[in-house]
This record gives sequence, C-alpha cells and structure tokens, in this order.
Amino acid sequence: MADTYTHGHHESVLRSHRWRTAQNSAAHLLPHLRPGLDVLDVGCGPGTITADLARLVAPGRVLGVDNAPEPVARARAEHPGAEFAVADVYALPHPDDSFDVVHAHQVLQHLTDPVAALREMRRVCRPGGVVAVRDADYGGMRWWPEHPGLDRWLELYRQVARGNRAFPDAGRMLKPWARAAGFAEVRCSASTWCFADDEERDWWGGLWADRVRRSSLAEQAVGRGLSDPAELDRLAAAWRTWADDPDGWFAVPHGELRCHP
Repeated sequence: MADTYTHGHHESVLRSHRWRTAQNSAAHLLPHLRPGLDVLDVGCGPGTITADLARLVAPGRVLGVDNAPEPVARARAEHPGAEFAVADVYALPHPDDSFDVVHAHQVLQHLTDPVAALREMRRVCRPGGVVAVRDADYGGMRWWPEHPGLDRWLELYRQVARGNRAFPDAGRMLKPWARAAGFAEVRCSASTWCFADDEERDWWGGLWADRVRRSSLAEQAVGRGLSDPAELDRLAAAWRTWADDPDGWFAVPHGELRCHP
C-alpha cells in the first residue's frame, strides 16, 4: 500500500501550510543553524519554512523536496531563494553525507514506514550534522469549550489516518522511531501551537471547517463509509461555533527531535 497524504492539497490545507515559518514550526532547530550550512527540507509543501531556512543559512545551499508536484511548483514560483524538487523520502536522490541539516516538519505522521524514512534522512546527513523532525500528536490535542462535534472530528480524523496506515499520534512516537533508525544520539523536546485570540480562532476554525467538508480528508471519510456529507456539515458547524466563542482555546502539541548520526 502506497502512502496516502490524509489531508491532500485542497486550498484549506495549503492555507495552513503557508502560515508555517521556521520561527513557529522549527524553533527547536534554529540554534543549530549558521551561515554556510547545506540543508535538505523533506516534505517542504509550499516552501515557507524552506525559504526561512534559506535566509538563515545563506550562502549555504537549501533544497526543499516533496513527493507532490503541485506544491513544489508553487514553492518554486513563490520562493526563488531556495531550490525545490520532487523526491521520495524513502529513496532520496542524493549521495551519502550530502547535507549538514536534514529537516522534516509534519511528515513522519503521514508515512507508513517512518523508520525507513528516518534511515534515509540519516544516510544523506553528514557526520556531525543534525536530522531534525517535528510532528503533531492528535491524541494530545485539547480545546475549550468542550463540544461533541470536535470530539467526533478528532475521532474521525484518527480513523481516516489510521486507515491510511499512518500515525496521527506521531508526536509521542518520534524517539523510538529514531532509535530504531540507528541514530547514535537523540535529543527530545516538545512545543505547542495555541490558537485563542479572535483572529487566531477565526483562522484555525475556518480552515478546519473548510477542510472537514472539502479536502481529501472529507473524500476519504465519505468514500470509506466512515461519515456522510450531512455529518461533515455538522462538524464544520461545530468548528464555526468554537471559533465564534470568545472563550475558545485550542492547543496542538508537537514532539520534536534533533538526531545526530
């Protein structure tokens, strides 16, 4: 079974990806960067984090790779300061010891074999370099106020992701994966996205209200008989209700690793 990206590349998904920066999504890596390093950004999507990394390590080389041609094309058009290419994380087209830093954000959770991907990332990382990964943990997400619609949304998302043989709770699993991949040194940390003020709630609730009805997640949920359009409409409404509540608060926990070959 080939890997299936649970979210797909609907506009509501890319809206989320374009929000990501090195500062809000790769802070655990930033102290290890310096000018002149060569960086590979695996699963780069539309390239916003990649572009930030390129600015931080210039004049070093930064290459963003993704297995989906559409976001790679967007990244090339929008971020000329970095290189972008289509590539497979299980078979990266680079010699051993090619990069000082290999980075992946929200990638391992969508793979059927994250250990194999980490082994490949280790292969292309130079001795003394760092492989840095960060993944959300859906099972650890928390929100207020409580709402049965959001409870059902989380249950449904995890059903769809697990049906893809993926790992929606990857954040808590990164350390054993890295150890199984053969890293000599593994350093762990954690951080959280939090959405609480009016603008944040409107953005986060709005993109999930759209995603739960229109993205590949919705298509898979209906196609597999896990949900139906009427229920997805109710889940979208639950997200809107949460976003409209001035007491609304949502936390997304992430596991983080810095691994040294």
